[in-house]
Amino acid sequence: MTMSKVIFVTDGDAIAVKAVLAATKVLHLGCIILSGGNPSVCTYEDLNKAILHSKHDTTVVMFDDAGTTSVGPGERLMKRLVEEGHIHVLGALAVSSANRSGDWTRVNVSIDRNGNLVSNGVDKEGIEELDDHRVYGDTVYILDQLALPIIVGVGDLGKMGGKDHPHHGSPVTQRALNLILERSG
Repeated sequence: MTMSKVIFVTDGDAIAVKAVLAATKVLHLGCIILSGGNPSVCTYEDLNKAILHSKHDTTVVMFDDAGTTSVGPGERLMKRLVEEGHIHVLGALAVSSANRSGDWTRVNVSIDRNGNLVSNGVDKEGIEELDDHRVYGDTVYILDQLALPIIVGVGDLGKMGGKDHPHHGSPVTQRALNLILERSG
């Protein structure tokens, strides 16, 4: 049995869903929004089943903790999928949030609101920060513990001062997802 290839996205609000749907359409990727929402409320069993039944070679899966610090519902789903699921996680988009006092994760690289690769983290608006390889967000705490091949920091999906608007195909989200695909070979 071949393992399903997935990319985790640590945001699931309504605008992020629109951004990810727009980007995955352009990139011809599958997208599961079942675990989106604010916060993620689906069961592990339903999510795992949806991933295994995806008709796409690579599927993007969304998660959200709705501001919960430490490990929230979206993060518990990510952890369980990695530990128990029959999936191969290519990487994750670590989405920055407004709460800088919250959780953070190390990132390999970030993409700013203009689509540029930067080594520092980015804030919610997609503007490069001073913290080296670090993104603050409410659904990113667990990423460091999952031994993922690549974590890409990015601003708030579908927003970033209008530069990632779904009507334009969410170009920043596209760039971040495509980077993970490129790095995965």
